[in-house]
Amino acid sequence: MAKWVLPKARKVRPVDPRRLPELLSRMPKSELHLHIEGSLEPEQMFSFAQRNAVQLDYADAQEVREAYVFDNLQSFLDIYHAGTQVLRTEQDFYDLASAYFERAQANSVRHAELFIDTQTHTGHGISAETVINGLHRACVDAPSRFGLTASLILCFLRHLSEDQAFECLEQVLPLREKLVGIGLASSERGHPPEKFARVFARARALGFRLVAHAGEEGPPAYIWSALDVLQVERIDHGVQAIHDARLMQRLIADQIPLTVCPLSNLKLRVFQDLKDHTLGQMLDAGIVATVNSDDPAYFGGYINDNFTQTFAACGLTSQHAYQLAWNSFHASFIEQGERQRLIDQLDEVFETF
Repeated sequence: MAKWVLPKARKVRPVDPRRLPELLSRMPKSELHLHIEGSLEPEQMFSFAQRNAVQLDYADAQEVREAYVFDNLQSFLDIYHAGTQVLRTEQDFYDLASAYFERAQANSVRHAELFIDTQTHTGHGISAETVINGLHRACVDAPSRFGLTASLILCFLRHLSEDQAFECLEQVLPLREKLVGIGLASSERGHPPEKFARVFARARALGFRLVAHAGEEGPPAYIWSALDVLQVERIDHGVQAIHDARLMQRLIADQIPLTVCPLSNLKLRVFQDLKDHTLGQMLDAGIVATVNSDDPAYFGGYINDNFTQTFAACGLTSQHAYQLAWNSFHASFIEQGERQRLIDQLDEVFETF
């Protein structure tokens, strides 16, 4: 994989900490780690359930919210997958993505790359075409409806076998042009990246952009494997890298982006307190970190909530804010002309704030 030489971000003037929440809200940004099924709000869950005559195990939306207490990643995944059963039609997926885009627009998101896992839905008897066509149609409509661009990244579920991942890949190949990349998600522990070496090699040969979840609950070794065996361009999460000095040097030298999700890390107890989060430490070291919301309906906040709460807890500055937004555009899979246009918008906000 060719080494990516990232230009230097500009220096920005300090901003009064009392005004930081406004700046964080207004500044343009990309969201690069968002599981669209994880944006399914409890009210939407009941609306889709009624639409599709699906019986839920909860009395109302409040009871669903009260169930969002997780001990670890797997305890979250159990309820997450139960919620996906209300999504049955192409229109459901279109409406789900559109609802997220409306919230993203309010959060000043200018570009979003959505993770999707068709294996979850095909397991419910829903075709991959239904999932992808509904979501892609929402992405096509997003510029005119919400003033942002969006693309789709198909994630294999790592608790399933590589043979099942190959089957998933073959199912979506007729829809190849509606996907920008391939990723790896779901239960990390016990499922190292190298388990999917052959299917990622196939995806790479087909020209997909490659990413993978690694180093959230799994060890730094999983990040090494994602880089060296799967040859990914971005690491999703990656916060465990801080425990491996040589890996940190590698990430800095090769400018490998990390799509960090602070409120997710807190909710899943990767960090016991948000003030302990290492986002600022990674940025100051030269890591190309970004801030994202992961599964916002379940983890207590969309992207601006992640920014404002993390900045308040960790004492981050306007320079960190600019760096994170700037990183998000450089780490995205958009064309260079569009990237520069968005960075120009970012500069304008900081110059006039």
